[in-house]
Amino acid sequence: MRLKSMLFCLVSLGLMASLSALADDGMTLEQIARLEQVGQVAISPDGQNIAYTRSVPRRPGVDEDGPAWAELHLIDASGVSRGFITGEVNIGQLGWMPDGSAVTFVATRGDDEHAALYRIPVGGGEAQRLISVGTGVAGYSLSPDGERVALVATDPLDEEIQSLHDKGFDQVIFEEDWRPRRLWIAELENGEPEPVEIDGSVQRVQWSPAGDRLAVVVTPRQLVDDTLMFPRIRIIRPDGEELGRIENPGKLGQSAWSPDGDHFAFIATDIINDTREGRLMVADRDGGEWLNLLPDLEGHVWHVDWNGPDRVLFISYEGVEARVGQIAVDGSAEQTLFAEDGLIFDALSVAESGRLALRAHTPAHPPEVYAAASASGAPERLTDSNPWLEDVALARQEVVRYPAADGLEIEGLLVRPLDYREGQRYPLILAAHGGPEAHYSNGWLTSYNLPAQHAAAEGYFMFYPNYRGSTGRGVEFALTSQGRPAKEEFSDLVDGIDHLVEQGLVDGERVGITGGSYGGYASAWAATYYSERFAAAVMNVGLSDKIAMLGTSDIPQELYLLHYRTWPWEDWDLYRKASPIYYAEQAQTPILILHGDADPRVDPTQSRILYRYLVLQDDPPPVRLVLYRGEGHGNRRAAPRWDYSLRLMRWMDHYLKGEGGDPPPYQIDYRLD
Repeated sequence: MRLKSMLFCLVSLGLMASLSALADDGMTLEQIARLEQVGQVAISPDGQNIAYTRSVPRRPGVDEDGPAWAELHLIDASGVSRGFITGEVNIGQLGWMPDGSAVTFVATRGDDEHAALYRIPVGGGEAQRLISVGTGVAGYSLSPDGERVALVATDPLDEEIQSLHDKGFDQVIFEEDWRPRRLWIAELENGEPEPVEIDGSVQRVQWSPAGDRLAVVVTPRQLVDDTLMFPRIRIIRPDGEELGRIENPGKLGQSAWSPDGDHFAFIATDIINDTREGRLMVADRDGGEWLNLLPDLEGHVWHVDWNGPDRVLFISYEGVEARVGQIAVDGSAEQTLFAEDGLIFDALSVAESGRLALRAHTPAHPPEVYAAASASGAPERLTDSNPWLEDVALARQEVVRYPAADGLEIEGLLVRPLDYREGQRYPLILAAHGGPEAHYSNGWLTSYNLPAQHAAAEGYFMFYPNYRGSTGRGVEFALTSQGRPAKEEFSDLVDGIDHLVEQGLVDGERVGITGGSYGGYASAWAATYYSERFAAAVMNVGLSDKIAMLGTSDIPQELYLLHYRTWPWEDWDLYRKASPIYYAEQAQTPILILHGDADPRVDPTQSRILYRYLVLQDDPPPVRLVLYRGEGHGNRRAAPRWDYSLRLMRWMDHYLKGEGGDPPPYQIDYRLD
């Protein structure tokens, strides 16, 4: 069927008209494409109102293609949620005026050329543009009195250079012609932003509640590798005078001033080789030395805030679960506030009154807004972004633990077939996460590229292992895979399959694998090195040639410091033998390769190389390469996401449940059932 005809059918039928009718048989791909979820959460200073953003996907083939919209909603003191700015909008970086009278946010609206800072009164009325600067507001922080604002924005292009660009002299000088992000300060009411001189490129800024200083995160250059691996904190006065530094090694996460401005809490690493910022630190107001508040945590801290001037609030991931905790500023009196299996908190916001707004998800729903009256209260869910989920049969999700070949315990999550019957074996789709500095939590696991609940409705087990090198189990566990790419980390995946086969759950002859980025690397490894174990593979933005990867990625320092721990010219064999293309000759697993053609992280040549090495074999496996125009390291637009979901499941169905053999036709019928 021609594309125009298919799109006409989409429009005429209506993308989501059959939601309730389809619900009886479990979740459909159409329903996954329409899932809404809460994004940012920010509680007002007095705790009376909670602002949040809601992600609303576009309808593929119906709406103009693009990423999901981000609407602004508000929950009032009675718990009622109402849309504040909805429709075709993209609202981000929520904040509040210090008096709680208005919500602040960043957006590109109306005649804006670039993203600007806005506010909208809680009592109603139109949003007012406050400040625009440079090439758009990348970040901001209000002074505690609400009279000034600190802004982060990239320098505008020099007029002479812009003139040359307009004449066609628009060549890119690779990694040299970057422009820094700068710090600007302006009066909030009709002020003209003035630059503040500071060495480096500014990533974010936080005004101290005391009003006399700012914490500024800077990097040597405005390059991705620098922003990941070399961010540092500077404490300055509003006029730019430096008061102190925090010279943390490695990655840097979220941070927060204490309410009295005497302390600064931040999430960072203890060592440069720690794969993920996850240590909870606190320093004095002028920086200098810092204290690790949770040195023995076998997990990692994700979010930080304050509950009064002396107690630090945090969200930590520990194994596949999450908890909200509290600890004194001197490292004493640690306590758990909220912890419930299957309730995964991932953001919090604290009012001066002590009321908390949180974002959380569970196996039954994507992220929603929760609130607790205080740190000692029980969190209550306040939003329901997808009320139709109540009518959808969801499959059972459970935690799985098994021993790896060397005895190390590996943890993961298993979603059972919706119609599971004891004693029957089912096909399996293994979902390998990226990173590897990431992990799966025991919450909502279904997305366009990992459609767990749809796969379960179609009679699959779906397995989410947190192989060694994953986060959530402390620094030592995260370091275990460094310098040993594709060794024990990927044998952990096979050991997990063996465990499920031994339990009588899975048919070992019908196992597929999929994943993106490092998970795509795992999928390529499974289709080549472990080809005899996998009947199908779907690789997304994955690695296939380690040597070329280092030379084409935008994160070479991260790859060296956190993954390889050696340069290729120091150990060519390590790089060669950790590359899936090295084993292309033995590959027989049918593999679908998917990649955005504008991916800066894993260059699409990684997919082209694997495709070419496979099809040139004397007895090549079934292989197909699909490139998504304009997409990067993962699909953002609705149409490419819809195409991805359909191709993924059709490939698995064809080789794990169907006749196999040659690949299915490459044309896709985009109509709904």
